[in-house]
This record gives sequence, C-alpha cells and structure tokens, in this order.
Amino acid sequence: MIPRYSRPQLVAIWEPENRFKIWLEIELLACEGSAKLGEIPAEVPPRIRQKAGFDIARIDEIEREVKHDVIAFLTSVSEQVGEEARYLHKGMTSSDVLDTCLAVQLVQATDILLKDIDALLTAIKTQAMTHKHTIQMGRSHGIHAEPISFGLTLAIWYDEIKRHQVRLLEARKTIAIGKISGAVGTFAHIDPRIETYVCDKLGLSPAPASSQIIQRDRHAAYFTALALLASSIEKIAVEIRHLQRTEVYEAEEYFSTGQKGSSAMPHKRNPVVSENLTGLARLVRSYSIAAMENVALWHQRDISHSSVERVIGPDATILTDFMLSRLTTLIGNLQIYPDRMQDNIDRMGGLHNSQRVLLALTERGVSRDAAYRIVQRNAMKVWEEKADFLTELKKDAEVTAVLATDALHSLFDDRFYLRHIDTIFTRVFTDPS
Repeated sequence: MIPRYSRPQLVAIWEPENRFKIWLEIELLACEGSAKLGEIPAEVPPRIRQKAGFDIARIDEIEREVKHDVIAFLTSVSEQVGEEARYLHKGMTSSDVLDTCLAVQLVQATDILLKDIDALLTAIKTQAMTHKHTIQMGRSHGIHAEPISFGLTLAIWYDEIKRHQVRLLEARKTIAIGKISGAVGTFAHIDPRIETYVCDKLGLSPAPASSQIIQRDRHAAYFTALALLASSIEKIAVEIRHLQRTEVYEAEEYFSTGQKGSSAMPHKRNPVVSENLTGLARLVRSYSIAAMENVALWHQRDISHSSVERVIGPDATILTDFMLSRLTTLIGNLQIYPDRMQDNIDRMGGLHNSQRVLLALTERGVSRDAAYRIVQRNAMKVWEEKADFLTELKKDAEVTAVLATDALHSLFDDRFYLRHIDTIFTRVFTDPS
C-alpha cells in the first residue's frame, strides 16, 4: 500500500528494478570473490559484469512457468551473459540473495528515515524556541493541573524523537547484515571469504552464524523500532487533536485557503492530518507483531516469513516516511494561540495555585493534613460556586492567620512556574558531544 503522498526515492527502493539490481550486484560480487580465491578464471567476472543484465518482463514470464523468483531471475541474466553464466550463483542458495538484498533495501530506506527525523527535530526545536515562555495550562487526567510552557511540551517531544533517532541508528546496524553461506548456512559449497567480500562491498557485515536465512530476531527488532517511532508520532498527533478541540482551542492544524472540513457543515476545521497519523500508527505497530511472528521458523528455515516481509518491508518504511514528513509539515505550520492558552488558565479562578498555597501554609507551621483541608475547602467553592480562589482564601481566617495579603498575592504569579525552563532547555537542546 503506497499513500497518495510518497517520496519517490523511498518507493523506488522497493520497486522490482532496484530489487533486481541488488540481486545482480550480489551475484556479480560473489563471482568476483570466487575469482579472487582462484576458484574461477580472473577474467570471467569483468566479462560477466559487462554483459549481465535482466529484463523484468522476461523474469515475470519465466516465473509464471518455474514458480521461483530467483531461478527466473538467474535464467533471464543467463540469457544475456551466455555460457559463462555457469559461474553465477556458485555454491549459493536463494536466501543468500534474498536476505542480503533485503538488508540493503532496509538500510537504504533507513537512511531516508534518518533524514526525515533530522527534519522533524529541526521543526520541533524551532517551535520550542519560539514558545519557550508561552504559558499554557498543564493537565493531568485531562483536568487543569499547573501551568507549563508550550515550549516544554515541544521540548519533551524533541527529547523523545531523539531517542527514536538513536534506536533507528541501532536498528540500522542490527539489520545491516548479509549472508552468503549456502544451503543451511554451513559454507559447504562456498568459501566464507566470499561472504566477507560481498558484504564489505555492499556496506554490510557478515552474519556471524546463519542457517539458510539471516535470523529474524534482527528484523523483528527493526520493525519494532519503527513501531515505537510511530507510537510517538501518534502521541504528538493526539495532543494536537486535543488542543484543537473547540473547548480548548489552544493550537490547530494549518487550514489553507479553499480547504474544506466537512461536506455538510461549512464551519468545520478538523484535525484531519493528526487523525490520519493516529490511524497509520496502528498499521505500523501491527507490522512489528508480524515481524515477531517471523522469528520462529522450522529448523534451518521455512518460507512463511517471506510473504510477510514482502508486505511489511515496503509498507512499514514507506508509511513511516510518510508519517514523519506529514508531522514535520504539521509542526512547522502549527497555529498556536497564546491568548487562548491564557484564557483557559484564567477560567478556573486561580485554582492552579493550590499547591503553592498548600506549601506556603506548611512552611509557616501548619500541618500538611490541616493545610490540605484548608486549601481544598476553598478550592471546592471555585468548582461549585464559580468563586475566585484568591478571594476565598483572603476571607478564610485560618489562612490569613499565617499568610498576609501580600504573601497570598505573590503565590498567584504564574511566572513562578517557568523559573527553571532554561535549565530544562539546556538539558534537552545542548549537544552532549
């Protein structure tokens, strides 16, 4: 499945043209490695490389008869190479080609995804710096808690995506493994030095040990890394969806001129991009489960994993690329409304300062239980009677007995809540290197 948006270079990785090019390069490199060991004449590999090619239509035609994709490919190549094609695929099995090719494709895709992450981090950081001191109500359980800055929300996103960058780099290393060890992985018919040569030329590492396939825990780790990344993309998207709700309306997706939100209601401006990302995250997560199911295969191998990977390889990487690109644009164009954030802070009559009052009372000798009771009874009047919290506190004799009016007023200065924002930003945005 390819989304309507698709980055051409990533989609091209999974097209037959690129796959067969990699297959051919693996075969040619194995032939070269064999010549370097003196197993075939040194002049053979250059001649084969000069003549070797493939015809996709011809491969498809042959495969319809032989029902085997690698054999169909080799037959097509042999038709172009001629007699010396007998040196190709010497001592190899199909999985040597398939698994090594898949590693190359996943590495190619990952390099694009890593660039996507760089772009997303830049977009998040730009907004974070802009809104470092934009005060916003923090919420727990969806209920007003204490003020934060919107920049802090963005800094948390940045820090989280940085962790995914590290995970994806590690996943790239885990998946960048080739295998040219022949049937059941014993090297019985091919020298291990040929595997080393092929992998080195392709930018891969040889599998320390393999059966007829590269072990699928590697692939499971890779697709799990994508699933985790997709989950954090969803987390950001869900937050934006909440902030765009009419009752909150502190931020919203950019709504372009001529855009329409509903076929029935002309007033609608919906968070459609965020909702799209939420749905796609479910798909990417599901691919990690499929990849984990592929780990347990029969003996040295079966091919139950193959059909799965032909779907999840392209789908998961293309969708992740799509999601990262969409989120980067969404963050970069996000409409943020500081005045509305302040309005939402003010609507609860100062209740968010309850902890400051609680602590001030305890610092002046009131027991915590008593202080909690005093603050809570005044807070409940705000909920139930639409009262003003500071006004109620100033009328409470138990409060005024220990807190003067000026001291009470000082507890309602919201700048207090951002006093350590510089420390947080230094931690998040300072390069540890």
